[in-house]
Amino acid sequence: MAPRPAPLLLLITLLATSFRPAAASGHDYSDALRKSILFFEGQRSGKLPSDQRLSWRRDSALHDGAAARVDLTGGYYDAGDNVKFGFPMAFTATLMAWSIIDFGKNMGPQMTEAVKAVKWATDYLLKATAVPNVVYVQVGDAFRDHSCWERPEDMDTPRTVYKVDQAHPGSDVAGETAAALAAASIVFRDRDPPYSRRLLDRAVSVFEFADKHRGAYSSSLHDAVCPFYCDFNGYEDELLWGAAWLHKASLKRVYREYIKRNEVVLRAGDTINEFGWDNKHAGINVLISKQVLMGKDDYLHSFKLNADSFICSLLPGVSGHPQIEYSPGGLLFKTGGSNMQHVTSLSFLLLAYSNYLSHANGRVTCGTQSATPDQLKRVAKRQVDYILGDNPLGMSYMVGYGGKYPRRIHHRASSLPSVRAHPGKIGCKAGTKYYLSSAPNPNELVGAVVGGPTNASDAFPDSRPVFQQSEPTTYINAPLLGLLAYFSAHPTTILSDD
Repeated sequence: MAPRPAPLLLLITLLATSFRPAAASGHDYSDALRKSILFFEGQRSGKLPSDQRLSWRRDSALHDGAAARVDLTGGYYDAGDNVKFGFPMAFTATLMAWSIIDFGKNMGPQMTEAVKAVKWATDYLLKATAVPNVVYVQVGDAFRDHSCWERPEDMDTPRTVYKVDQAHPGSDVAGETAAALAAASIVFRDRDPPYSRRLLDRAVSVFEFADKHRGAYSSSLHDAVCPFYCDFNGYEDELLWGAAWLHKASLKRVYREYIKRNEVVLRAGDTINEFGWDNKHAGINVLISKQVLMGKDDYLHSFKLNADSFICSLLPGVSGHPQIEYSPGGLLFKTGGSNMQHVTSLSFLLLAYSNYLSHANGRVTCGTQSATPDQLKRVAKRQVDYILGDNPLGMSYMVGYGGKYPRRIHHRASSLPSVRAHPGKIGCKAGTKYYLSSAPNPNELVGAVVGGPTNASDAFPDSRPVFQQSEPTTYINAPLLGLLAYFSAHPTTILSDD
């Protein structure tokens, strides 16, 4: 008689096979990767390049920063509005860079476009950090912007500039910016050495500013950045996160010593099952664990223990760990809006950690149970497949992928007529009728992944006003690049459990 499967293995198997169409021939992960990168072109701010592929977008916000006598053109709009928020933009850049660092070898012909997407962000971050001991962290009055429904090409709301400095610290956003610049320096190390050195040098100086002048930017700039991108988790994790990426990029001992010296005071052990633009603890532990698993930094072994605990919290059927929830259809979910940001970020960490374990012939110990790297990959792949259409509604949550996908996403530029179709200006309130319309968006923001189901019902209304479910964000897509790249090269679900 064959041995009875352990509860962990059984539940992972059930999760991995839930709501998979019997006749499905598998997803085209390469096509999804191409589209997920293309999405970032729809989020571009500033002067668009000649090779812009989403042709319904036009130049916008060409005078950003002028009021403060700085050039802050370029960068990305974070979601469906026309504000440039530096905190999530920097996190987006970090995760895109990490995707390329770990999974770029699987990107094939999409590598060039992925690198361009990173550079569009880092070019802006270099502008935002050009003044020593200053980081420009936001362009646009978010309250005024959110009171209008207009194209970025038409926007006439105030492009107010917000910054952190020595008197008004922002260790969270500065630490994340340092992480993004350091991570990107690895991406460009062989492709463009001078640019890589510039990124790393700037990352060093921005981190020094973040560490020396400690404080949360949501305290210094509360009325501007809250409730949009308040740092609810504190700035400590961003300091460790920045140091971790600087160590990886520079290999300098000073950053490794910083990490170990500040492990307790900066709360490295806060391994709740969350990872995103606000909370970096899980990412820190996974990133540092690679060095431990390679036998290079064993004195940082506590970070691997933290990473194991975090990973166990994501696996169904594990006792003794705070467990994340899964919907009946198999979707990982957390309460609140924009659930897909958790799905893609947490799945990315599962995949990255599984690769680190594979190279070390390791597995995750969860109390009396354990999980192999292949089992972690199964859980991550199940989430990707859910996004692409293996779910109770049979719909893809990526615009333009599959036959059924969201048509009424909460996105100004996508939902309003393009400049080509409607050359005349559409004013602040004139766009309201398009916002309230039940008609599909006229411009497809190909590759955009929306917030998706936000509770255990697996329901999705495809309604523009329900922004918690229908709005795409850059930080949903950024970790998805790595996931899609890996599964495009390894499309068959891993079946080995040894």
